[in-house]
Amino acid sequence: MNSPSPGQNLRLDPRARQLLRTLIARYIREGEPVGSQTLARHAGLDVSPATIRNILADLEDIGLLTSPHTSAGRVPTAQGYRVFVDSLVQMQPLGESEVARLRSELPAGSGTQALLGNASELLSAMTHFVGVVSAPKREQFAFRHIDFVQLDNRRVLAILVFADNDVQNRVIEPRRAYEPGELERVANYLNQHFAGRPLAEIRTTLLRELRAARTEMEGLLAHTLELAEHVLVPPGDDMVLAGQTKLMGVQDLSDLDRLRELFEAFARKREILQLLERTISAPGVRIFIGEETGLAPLGGLSVVTAPYVSGEQVLGVLGVIGPSRMAYDRVIPVVQAAADALGAALNPER
Repeated sequence: MNSPSPGQNLRLDPRARQLLRTLIARYIREGEPVGSQTLARHAGLDVSPATIRNILADLEDIGLLTSPHTSAGRVPTAQGYRVFVDSLVQMQPLGESEVARLRSELPAGSGTQALLGNASELLSAMTHFVGVVSAPKREQFAFRHIDFVQLDNRRVLAILVFADNDVQNRVIEPRRAYEPGELERVANYLNQHFAGRPLAEIRTTLLRELRAARTEMEGLLAHTLELAEHVLVPPGDDMVLAGQTKLMGVQDLSDLDRLRELFEAFARKREILQLLERTISAPGVRIFIGEETGLAPLGGLSVVTAPYVSGEQVLGVLGVIGPSRMAYDRVIPVVQAAADALGAALNPER
């Protein structure tokens, strides 16, 4: 499990660690400030409430806990959550039925867009927060087949099939009108010579072949390159979100202005996608708490992410966005298992 940055090297004695673990786990579960009397009953330590109060005061002094004005109990700070997830959380492994559910609802051979949608919905359903998945870059998948259909004098429909079974329809407007026979010849040429190759290679190869051509093939290559420049350009990166409305019922997010700002960030996608991209080269689960995300709308929230990998290739990142008061022991294994299942389902031919 990776932190976005090295945490403060805090030396907590065993009693302080146990009290901090118990307090945060109880606060996550119940959402109420935790007092020394409650900890005396539940922490499993043979110490007096007075001793517990002294330890809690020390933990507050170093910034791991804070005391709300309305209560004598304490709640964790963002730094307290960081210490908890880095060294105190005790994971709950997923049951066999949950792992089987992920595999059955993310079956190999399904179209990529369907898998991404299913993965985000599963993450949301299993954690009750927002599920988010960044889409793989199209150039990572081999081109399998293309067809052109003339729509009118200026527009052509290109039907692209990729090695991951994803089908994309793109309407293009070439610089000149094409006869159906010309479109068929271009499609046949691309399918015969470039099937199984990534998009990024195709345009480079066409340019090289066009420069070298001094025969009757030159016209066909020029037409192929012209259409390829319109069609074989990877679309902009995107992501899939599910379960945004589940944050409306979260106790820590009851402020309407905060919710509005958060939903605007979801609608823009750009900042959240950039956050996910920051984690793409880090193996395993990564956790951002509050201001660690660098995004003002995500203040008071946590983001738990993991890359999904097929073979040796990192295809994208998925994760969960929810309140900092989330059940990390549950969410972290769900995110890792979902990343494993999605990576297994996506096995592009290259």
